[in-house]
Amino acid sequence: MDQTVCQTIPEVIRTVPLQYYVFFASALFAIGVTGVLVRRNAIIIFMCVELMLNAVNILLTAFSAYRADPNGQIFVFFIMAVAAAEVSVGLGIIVMIYRNFQTTDVNLLSRLKW
Repeated sequence: MDQTVCQTIPEVIRTVPLQYYVFFASALFAIGVTGVLVRRNAIIIFMCVELMLNAVNILLTAFSAYRADPNGQIFVFFIMAVAAAEVSVGLGIIVMIYRNFQTTDVNLLSRLKW
């Protein structure tokens, strides 16, 4: 990659104050937590968990760019890989539950006990 491009990336990120990234990520995380606690549809719950993971990714990227350290962006890559695996396994489980019970409501999943 061109050396001038690598040097200007942190400068562009630093033009936006770090607090804005923290507030935005906090709002995304709060929306995700609220969705997990309030909603009963399993697919919506998975989407809210993804919102929370994306909030963490935004913070890691902002802090790593602010400090000009690529370690945070490497962590983001691994978090995205784990999130993709979680979504594929989770959606497979949800599809099997829907085939058996004809619903994705998590309150009705107590039938899985017997």
